[in-house]
Amino acid sequence: MPIERSNRAVPTATLETVARELLETSTLCAIATVTPDGLAHVNTAYFAWAAPGFDLVWLSDPAARHSQNLAMNASAAVAVYDSGQTWGGPDRGIQLFGRAKQACRRDLPHVQEPYRRCFPAYDPTGMDGYRYYRFRTQRLKLFDENTLGPGVFVTATVLNRRELTYEGTEISHR
Repeated sequence: MPIERSNRAVPTATLETVARELLETSTLCAIATVTPDGLAHVNTAYFAWAAPGFDLVWLSDPAARHSQNLAMNASAAVAVYDSGQTWGGPDRGIQLFGRAKQACRRDLPHVQEPYRRCFPAYDPTGMDGYRYYRFRTQRLKLFDENTLGPGVFVTATVLNRRELTYEGTEISHR
């Protein structure tokens, strides 16, 4: 059965609560970037959520393929989900779409603090070659069957880096 598009709006408060809960449930994400040849590339990384907005931060080697891709094209997408979910249970996850780049010196306090808060055992000793990267979410897609319903995907736009505005709903019938 095809995906059904619905205009059933989801209140902003619900969108924001679900998005924040999803970002708090995991510290591992998949980052999709675009190669200079226009091909897709994916990388897994530990991330920290830069609350109260929807920015993400991670550490990476600037020589890594995904970092090089971002230096040429800031377009990126990130998926966050609990990899321990099982088929048939109530699923949940979040997809974020936006732009990412290496954090500049003036941004360091804003990216280091959430990373250290998320990973208290993090010790920068021996990580001199790594740099912080910041992802700015422009749009996101939420999937939380307990809250939104079975097979319901809700898309929202991020305004002022903190507020979500409902965009649309898709329902996948299994």
